[in-house]
Amino acid sequence: MWNYEKRLQFPVKISKCNPKIAQQIISQYGGPDGEMSASMRYLAQRYTMPVKRVGGLLTDIGTEELNHMEMICAMVYQLTKNLTPEQVKASGFDAYYIDHTTGLWPQAAGGLPQNAIEYQSKGDALTDLYEDLAAEQKARTVYDNLLRIIDDPDVREPLKFLRAREIVHFQRFGEALEMTKDSLNCKNYYFFNPEFDKQIFKK
Repeated sequence: MWNYEKRLQFPVKISKCNPKIAQQIISQYGGPDGEMSASMRYLAQRYTMPVKRVGGLLTDIGTEELNHMEMICAMVYQLTKNLTPEQVKASGFDAYYIDHTTGLWPQAAGGLPQNAIEYQSKGDALTDLYEDLAAEQKARTVYDNLLRIIDDPDVREPLKFLRAREIVHFQRFGEALEMTKDSLNCKNYYFFNPEFDKQIFKK
């Protein structure tokens, strides 16, 4: 199991209350391309990954995504700490506030709740790794969008760190895909077995 260090991977210290920004970045908590989805996806996929080293990578990255989820939650919490009713009404944070006050609840920026359909675990090694590559790119795009519209440097610095980690994860999954292709080919798995294809795609 894990050894849990009681600290964030990158410090989050936000000085100004801003519920509007909180409403935007909460998408990386509970949105379709957020950190919760990524973590659950990778930690589920590791069980059916036939290449042991790649299964270990899925565990490592899935665990890191849990820490990234903590960072996003810390940011949302700090951006809504000591929120006044006037700020709630002025910022458009009122619908969330009515349902959750300032409690952390996983949803997308548009208000849609977290959905397990977004986890995507197929049990096919190559399909899962291609999904993971796409997931990291989609998450990077969300961080790009956030950085385009957020000016607060206290918020931007952790967002920039998280964006950089998406790029690193994409690179690691690219390496894992090549490793998996080589390994499955050596073991004559059906992905690369012409006889299997003949049986499946009979004329």
